[in-house]
Amino acid sequence: MADRKLHPRTRSVHHGIRRSQYGEMAEALFLTQGFAYDTAEQAEARFQKVGSDEFIYARYGNPTSRMFEDRMASLEGTEDAFATASGMAAVNGALMSMVAPGDRVVASRQLFGSCLYVLDVLKKFGVDVVLVDGTDLDQWRTAVTPGTKACFFETVSNPTLEVMDITGIAGIAHAAGALVVADNVFATPVFSRAVEQGADVVVYSTTKHVDGGGRALGGVICGTRDFVRNVAEPYLKHTGGAISPFNAWIMLNGLTTMDLRVRAMADSALAVAQALQGAGLPVIYPGLPSHPQHQLAMRQMGSGGTMVAFDLGSQEAAFAMLNRLELVSISNNLGDAKSIATHPATTTHQRLSEADRATLGIGPGLVRLSVGLEHEDDLIADLLGALA
Repeated sequence: MADRKLHPRTRSVHHGIRRSQYGEMAEALFLTQGFAYDTAEQAEARFQKVGSDEFIYARYGNPTSRMFEDRMASLEGTEDAFATASGMAAVNGALMSMVAPGDRVVASRQLFGSCLYVLDVLKKFGVDVVLVDGTDLDQWRTAVTPGTKACFFETVSNPTLEVMDITGIAGIAHAAGALVVADNVFATPVFSRAVEQGADVVVYSTTKHVDGGGRALGGVICGTRDFVRNVAEPYLKHTGGAISPFNAWIMLNGLTTMDLRVRAMADSALAVAQALQGAGLPVIYPGLPSHPQHQLAMRQMGSGGTMVAFDLGSQEAAFAMLNRLELVSISNNLGDAKSIATHPATTTHQRLSEADRATLGIGPGLVRLSVGLEHEDDLIADLLGALA
């Protein structure tokens, strides 16, 4: 079936499998950090040029990790991928490996707190970092000057769920010679068409929807073979950002059910958002017609995704509601099979100043909800009961 364009759900089960001589059905876990050579000459040759199915050291690559990388590249539509120890290792590796002092990076200011921290680190090393309102193409046009090295943004922002125009930003970036680096966590590989729409490099925290069970950390950088192997990989393998084989094995198993899980979660998220809006709350969900970028979200993803945000007006009201939840857990992860509620102002974005949070729309009453696999009726009953 090599000549057929297989459905992503099929590729997420079958692509990239490397079977040993035993012909195992389940993906094998190669729990080894090193590899033996038949001769000293073979070791010398491998260090000079590593073949596509040869390995030296787990920090450089491993058969299990490589299966995961191949499968993620297939799903994302890129030539290659490099699996990392976490989502932030992917963000840091993608950006840090491509810039030098004096280079210019233009980024959306609507970013996760740790992403903003990485940009601050780049500034310390002499990189010119400019933040813009990611939803305003005019601000991108002004900031992206000729010679800009990279444009970086979350395709759907955390936690206020603003949707970035990938095609519009990519057109501006490419005209100036810049690469587009898209953090695609909230869109998920299920709804992603980022490369088709102009992204050059796509990063994920696979800790989220790919694993899907809150079990392990992981990340991945997807892009051209030249970028992945000649730019990102040298930086990551020498600085220790590679994924562990065990975590890669967990991610491989997560991929087999990801399409089914994420679509079910997104269906429930829409029902939850509609119920909360019907209860009179200000709800942010790209799948609702009231969302400012609803049409863009439908065009880019075809779905509103698995995340919902709503504002209760004050921290006191938000805490009171969170503390009354019985089914939904209070935690700062997302993309889990279990539904999770978070208060961003005091957790994920607490290191930002109050003024910066206000600029990003992260008010004291904002709650971020990651919708899981529970039945939507039970989630709605829990949320409305906590709000009563």
